[in-house]
Amino acid sequence: MDDDRINEFERALWIGEDDVYRRCVSPDCLMVVPETPFVMRGEEAIEAVEQTPRWSDVELADLQINRVQEGLIVIAYRADARRDGERFVAYCTSTYQRVRENEWRVIQHQQTLPPTA
Repeated sequence: MDDDRINEFERALWIGEDDVYRRCVSPDCLMVVPETPFVMRGEEAIEAVEQTPRWSDVELADLQINRVQEGLIVIAYRADARRDGERFVAYCTSTYQRVRENEWRVIQHQQTLPPTA
């Protein structure tokens, strides 16, 4: 997967419709978010995201891509998401695993809030 496709894939997870998660997140995905229940796995993570209002826009800054091995990609970035006057900023990581030719699934996602003064 090239860099532009990685950026599009990750943005779709923030602003895409609910079906994006069903298609793109592995049933075995591990997820850590800065809200209860904090740590989730698979279907629980997919359902939690489906119940969250979609972001209208997101900027992925400082995107770092590590192609660890064939069929495994780890990314890190700063997300700046917006919807209806609300803003959310977090430092994130995601890990993608290729399951078939040109088909990737998220197997890990983590969000860390920036420190507050």
